[in-house]
Amino acid sequence: MAQDVLDETDRGILYLLQQNAREATAAEIAEAVGVSAGTVRNRIDRLEEQGVLEGYIPDIDYETAGFELHILFTCTSETQPTTEFVEEVLDQHGVVTVRKLLAGDQNLHVEAVGTSTGDISQIAKTLQECGLDISRSEVLEAEFRQPFNHFGQKLADKK
Repeated sequence: MAQDVLDETDRGILYLLQQNAREATAAEIAEAVGVSAGTVRNRIDRLEEQGVLEGYIPDIDYETAGFELHILFTCTSETQPTTEFVEEVLDQHGVVTVRKLLAGDQNLHVEAVGTSTGDISQIAKTLQECGLDISRSEVLEAEFRQPFNHFGQKLADKK
């Protein structure tokens, strides 16, 4: 779906869902974007059906959850990885995210968590057994994110 297919209401809803999808009520979103709560629910249903909204994934602090080691592996797959291959990598113990890159030798970023260096060593071994060459691995200290602000630019300007 192209961005020009999203209207101002859709963009406002997406912006607010990015900020806090778990606690944002349809009524609160409706008030912020200037429509009814029913319209918000209908728009969310439509955005899900169209594949714009693919899911609602919690933002987990792995360290607080007991997984002290949060690692980013930069890997190379000899061929451009298929969706099936990426799903196989995602199924490996400790792997939480796989980012498939369009081009270049280092064409996969694999994010994993573990409780010990032994866990991380086992994850690295498993990735190699899947056929990946690990170019480097780095411990993530912190990750900072924000909602894509162009969904709700006018909404953000009102504040």
